[in-house]
Amino acid sequence: MANEVILLDFWPSPFGMRVRIALHEKGVEFEYKDENLRNKSELLLKMNPVNKKIPVLVHNNKPVCESLIIVQYIDEVWCNKNPLLPSGPYERAQARFWADYVEKKLYEASRKVWTTKGEEQEAGKKEFIEHLTVLEQQLGDKQFFGGNTFGYVDVTLIPFYSWFYALETEANFKIEESNPKLIEWAKRCMQRESVAKALPDEKKVHGFLLELKKMLGIE
Repeated sequence: MANEVILLDFWPSPFGMRVRIALHEKGVEFEYKDENLRNKSELLLKMNPVNKKIPVLVHNNKPVCESLIIVQYIDEVWCNKNPLLPSGPYERAQARFWADYVEKKLYEASRKVWTTKGEEQEAGKKEFIEHLTVLEQQLGDKQFFGGNTFGYVDVTLIPFYSWFYALETEANFKIEESNPKLIEWAKRCMQRESVAKALPDEKKVHGFLLELKKMLGIE
């Protein structure tokens, strides 16, 4: 059976970037459809009628939703190249734990950085850095979160790197000052073709954030 793969996505979404990285890692050819989230396509509403959100992977007309679930699906279906999850049950559990940590902590904390001002913003920056520090400690002196091999936790976290410049510029701080090892890790990830192809230019992301703030009435 032919492999028809369509990705419904939105270019600045870190969640969509995860899926793009995973597909590139596996060498999967796919059709990319950039969604207008203020005017969602009929295909998106049909393929994800419950949450009506991107990303959605449509594989042979069957939808898979939620970025971490999609990445795991990709790893299982295209299992003959660049495994993302470790082979051992314990190591897999640990990878899922840290991916879940990123999922539950980082996005909401990053929103507090750019949607607030004054003391609230300072508290948001502090929380964001605390989460990054926990992740940096878990990384330790390893090349990647899984050791010497780029994998599931790296795929989950690295998309947020494309937002660092925008957050730093809007909130006047430098992540490298508090988390230098994490920035070194991010630069190693960016040397991978899959990551470099999937992540948009940081200044383009900043431009998008400025437009978003204006639209939301955040000055």
